[in-house]
Amino acid sequence: MNAIHYLEIVSNDADALCGLYERVHGLSFGPPDADLGQARVATARDGTLVGIRKPLAAHEAPILRTYVAVDDIQRAVKEAENQGALVAYPPTRQGQRGSFAIVIQGDVQHGFWQP
Repeated sequence: MNAIHYLEIVSNDADALCGLYERVHGLSFGPPDADLGQARVATARDGTLVGIRKPLAAHEAPILRTYVAVDDIQRAVKEAENQGALVAYPPTRQGQRGSFAIVIQGDVQHGFWQP
């Protein structure tokens, strides 16, 4: 398994979670990032990005979603789909940060990120 590139946390109380992660994990969050849905983003010691944001729509439920780094996002999504995963969000360019995709398998959302 590849390294975690981005850990996305969606919460109705994003400010409280940023405070928790700052105190418990020693992270330092920046201002809202438009490329990541207004998430406040911190970089962990190992280089993993941690983003905490509020839901973007009324139907979006709180979630912790892990995006694993992949070399070829198109291939990763196709392989997941071949194994029966539902493509919830196809490979999509995300500003200057690379491309991401979300698939659902076993009732769990799985993220891929190609920097």
